Amino acid sequence: MLLVDNVTFAYPPRPAPAGRDILSGVSFHVSRGAVVGLLGPNGSGKTTLLRIVDAMLRPRTGRVSIDGHDVLTLPRRALARRIAVVPQETHSTFDFTALDIVLMGRYAHLGPFELEGPDDLRIAREAMAATETTSLERRAFDTLSGGEKQRVVIAGALAQASDMLLLDEPTASLDLLYQLEIGALLTALNRGRGTTMLLSTHDLNLAAGVCSELVLLRAGRVLASGPIEQVLTAENIRALYQVDVEVARHPRTGRLTVVPLARAN
Repeated sequence: MLLVDNVTFAYPPRPAPAGRDILSGVSFHVSRGAVVGLLGPNGSGKTTLLRIVDAMLRPRTGRVSIDGHDVLTLPRRALARRIAVVPQETHSTFDFTALDIVLMGRYAHLGPFELEGPDDLRIAREAMAATETTSLERRAFDTLSGGEKQRVVIAGALAQASDMLLLDEPTASLDLLYQLEIGALLTALNRGRGTTMLLSTHDLNLAAGVCSELVLLRAGRVLASGPIEQVLTAENIRALYQVDVEVARHPRTGRLTVVPLARAN
């Protein structure tokens, strides 16, 4: 479905020195219905890569395609019907309600100057029901908690009716309860709706609980990629973060669990 093929990127105005590209030769694919996690330390290029996938940045070399179509050749509305983005944080300048925010996800399906109709409202409310945010419909978005805002933004992405969700640190700055709830929501959307996702995260246990595959980025290069059982290993995490960990299957949840032990020597 999504193919990232030999992508290299350096921020202008000056090309990065040799060996210092932000991304260098990055390749992987995301199959329909998969949940793929991007893991890597700060500065490894995760957010940059998501922006390239969404055609907000142009790679220096390589290409990103969705079902064979280069994302850079698709009009923004057409691309928005294929890819929806859930950013780390969303701020509203105006006094929008939660329902207003979700309805914004319908813009890709409206013509110029066209207003939302009954079908758009129905789709938005279905998305809010799927994310358990129906009770927040009339609340001002800026009065919501961090976890509630993230659920509403995910509802807006679902209302966009795209083929894939891109999520940039979906549990960043959330407390433990909301981290668990967002993780459970993403799992439910994938299993219940078959939602395809590419998500960037620092939370190894979120990735272990939600993702079916991983791409490990270090210094802009792919350290390892593939099924989570093969990639989420103590050796790979040590190479990625310079931290010794124990990776084991939790006896109650059955999921892989990562326990940090110490800085690697």
